[in-house]
Amino acid sequence: MKVIDPQSPPLTARRASYSIVKRRENRKSEDTKLLEQIVAEYPDLALAVELADEFLLLLPQQRADGFDKWLMQAMQSSLKPFEQFAQGLLEDYVAVKASMMSSVSNGAVEGLNNRLKMLKRQMYGRARLELLSKRFILAH
Repeated sequence: MKVIDPQSPPLTARRASYSIVKRRENRKSEDTKLLEQIVAEYPDLALAVELADEFLLLLPQQRADGFDKWLMQAMQSSLKPFEQFAQGLLEDYVAVKASMMSSVSNGAVEGLNNRLKMLKRQMYGRARLELLSKRFILAH
């Protein structure tokens, strides 16, 4: 008979994948233990953890030189999600590579677009453009 710890959440695919894509420095000790258990039980996933960790290091460190190597590893891996992700990055290779070489970001613009879209969804069918524009200006 198995005894289940009622305090720890069950291991689901979503929880496991979230632990994998979490940055190393942001992982709690239980996440690290969980990954060690997953890799011990399913050795094929060790490559997924390695590829995810390496990719998550490429972006903030802007290591454009390591991107090509990572891309080839991901495309040659036997993991279909990583192959598909790498194929998508390859389709937009120039832009992805440029984003790793430049310190300029359009994050602020994307944040404003996201806020405007959220307000539009909240206000849909309730008011006219004048009220929407006032809410947007006040929310900024």
